[in-house]
Amino acid sequence: MLKEYSPFTPGIPVPIEFFTGRTAELEHILGSVNRCIARKNIERIFVLGERGIGKSSLCSMARIIAENQKEVLGVHVYLGGTSTLEEMARKIFDQLLKDSIGKTWFSKIKNFLGSHVREVGAFGVSLEFNPSPEELAHAVSSFIPALCNLYNEIQSDRKGILIILDDLNGLAGNEQFAQWLKSIIDELATSSNLPITIILVGLPERRLQLLKGQPSLDRVFDPVNIDKFNRIESDEFFVRSFQKIDVRVEQEALQLMYSFAEGYPAFMHEIGDAVHSVDDDNIISEWDAWMGVYRAADRIGGKYIEPTVMEALRSETYKSILERISSEEVSYPFLRKDISRILHPRELKVFDNFLNRMVELGAMKKRAGGSLGRYEFTRELYRLYLRIRYRKGLSHLTVRPREV
Repeated sequence: MLKEYSPFTPGIPVPIEFFTGRTAELEHILGSVNRCIARKNIERIFVLGERGIGKSSLCSMARIIAENQKEVLGVHVYLGGTSTLEEMARKIFDQLLKDSIGKTWFSKIKNFLGSHVREVGAFGVSLEFNPSPEELAHAVSSFIPALCNLYNEIQSDRKGILIILDDLNGLAGNEQFAQWLKSIIDELATSSNLPITIILVGLPERRLQLLKGQPSLDRVFDPVNIDKFNRIESDEFFVRSFQKIDVRVEQEALQLMYSFAEGYPAFMHEIGDAVHSVDDDNIISEWDAWMGVYRAADRIGGKYIEPTVMEALRSETYKSILERISSEEVSYPFLRKDISRILHPRELKVFDNFLNRMVELGAMKKRAGGSLGRYEFTRELYRLYLRIRYRKGLSHLTVRPREV
C-alpha cells in the first residue's frame, strides 16, 4: 500500500496545523505581547520544561500568532552550541534577516544591517549577516540602541518586537551572559519606549545556572512551566494527526500510545511516526500501536538519551538492572532495598557500582528527604525509554492477533 506522508514531526517543532493544547500557556505569552505593545515597554518570560516537552513548538506557535494577529516582528533563535555573546548577537541578526525574506519590511531590515549582508550559497540565493569581530563586539555592547534603531525603521509595518532565545545550553553557565541579560533588561525598563518581548527557552537547570551568574534575574523573568499532556490532550493529538491522512485510531491503540509516551510530545511524535510506518489498512489497531512502540524504542534511545548513558547500557548487567527498575511492577521513585530483592546474584554484586555510575552520569539522583536509599531518574524521559525497552525485551509478538 502506498503510504501517505507522516503527520508526525519527530525532533522538530510541530507545524501549526498539528499543534494541540497549550491554550493557557499560549494565552500567557500572547498576553505579555499585548502588554508590551500597549505600554511600549519590555516584557520578559522564561519558558521552562524538560527536554522533549514541547517548549520550542509552543514558542514557534506563539511567534506565528503574534506576527499574524499582534503585528509584531518576531525572531526565534536557536543558540545550541553558542558560547559567546558575540556569536549570540550574530545569530539574532542573521535569523532576523532570514525570517524577513519575502516580507514587506525586508528591504528595511536589509538596509538596517547595511554592508554586513552578503549573498551565500549556490547562485547567491540566500543571505547571511557577516560583520567583523570588532563590529560584533559593538553589537553586543550597543544591543539596545541597535534594537531601537531597528524599531524606528519598521514601526510603520510592525507594532513591536518579539525575540525568542532558545536552547541556552552553551550560554546559561556563562556569567557574562547573565550579567549582559540583566543590564539590557534594566536599560529597556528604565530608559526606553521600545515595545519588546524577550522569551528565554530552556531546561529548569539552565535557569538555575543563570541565577547563579546573576541572582537578580530570579525576579525579572516570568516563568511559564510546560508540563506533559494529559490523556484527553494526548488522544486529541493522535486522533487529529491521523485524521489529516484519513486514518482512524482505535481506543485500545490510543490507550497504549499514551501509556508509553505518558504525554511527552517528543515520545508522542516518535511513537506516532513509527505507528504510521507499520499501519497497512488505515486503521490504527492495538497491534499497530505495539509494533510502533517497539520500533520507536531505538530511535528514542539514539535521540534523547545522552551518549554516556547509552554507553553504560552496553553492559548487559547494567542493562538488565535498568530494565528491572523500569518494570511496571516496581514502585517509583524506587528504594535500593526493594530493587535488591529482585536482582540476580550477578546483578546484586554490581548494584552499588551501577547506582554510583548512574548518579555520576546525571541519569539518576538520590531523592532528597524521605527514606534512605531512595532514587529517581533525573528526567522522566529516561524512565519512559527504559520502560519501552523493558517491554520490548519481553515481547515475542511477531504476528497480528487476528491472523493467529
